[in-house]
Amino acid sequence: MAIDLVTRRDWNARAPRGDYTQLDSTKGVKVHYTGGRVDPAIVSDHDRCVALVRSIQSYHMDGNGWIDIGYSFVACPHRKVFEGRGLHHLPAANGPGLNSGHYAVLGLVGNTGLIEPPDAILHAILDAVQYVRDSGDAGREIKGHRDGYATDCPGAPLYGWVRRGAPRPGEDAEGPTTPPFPGRPLTYPPVTRGQDVRTWQAQMRERGWDLDVDGAYGPASRDVCRRFQRQQGVTDDGIVGPVTWRLAWEAPGG
Repeated sequence: MAIDLVTRRDWNARAPRGDYTQLDSTKGVKVHYTGGRVDPAIVSDHDRCVALVRSIQSYHMDGNGWIDIGYSFVACPHRKVFEGRGLHHLPAANGPGLNSGHYAVLGLVGNTGLIEPPDAILHAILDAVQYVRDSGDAGREIKGHRDGYATDCPGAPLYGWVRRGAPRPGEDAEGPTTPPFPGRPLTYPPVTRGQDVRTWQAQMRERGWDLDVDGAYGPASRDVCRRFQRQQGVTDDGIVGPVTWRLAWEAPGG
């Protein structure tokens, strides 16, 4: 599928307040997230995506004092790619001294609300990556913002995908196979019991956590869950829901 590009004119972008710095070539792309709350309603309402991108531009220009939105492109859950600074223009989002190395592509997910990137966002990010390779003289690298810069960006779920090689959804990729989410959250109190608990406990033990594999999700399991969630930068509620379940297999590190 060719890139479904939303031009600056289409999303009614403000004009930049100065001239861009020329960007002739890069090593590739750095992937970002918003770092704030993203309303899950954007998944079913593209107008909300447009409003969000415009608000990000305003924050970057009026709050950060930048000449424009800091990202090169923005990927939304309708598999559309918003033109930010665009091709051959130095981004501002990767960090001081790092912007000349990579284009900056934002996936519209945050640290609360919409945390887990829908497949369409992943497709859109990769559509943007292919676009900057084909037309922007970008190299092959796909990295997270946190690679080389002290930040939680692009969040644990999106960074885990980057670390797995940024595969197209539905395509095989090297890395762990995640069992399907069991369909119920693992919670305490009361104690949750079952094979799904045992499966999660075994995986956490494999990752190096000191945890009995007894099929009973009690206070010890909840404590491990909370510490793991804090490590991964997601809400530490002690509940193994879909995001925490997936991270147990897919998050980088031990």
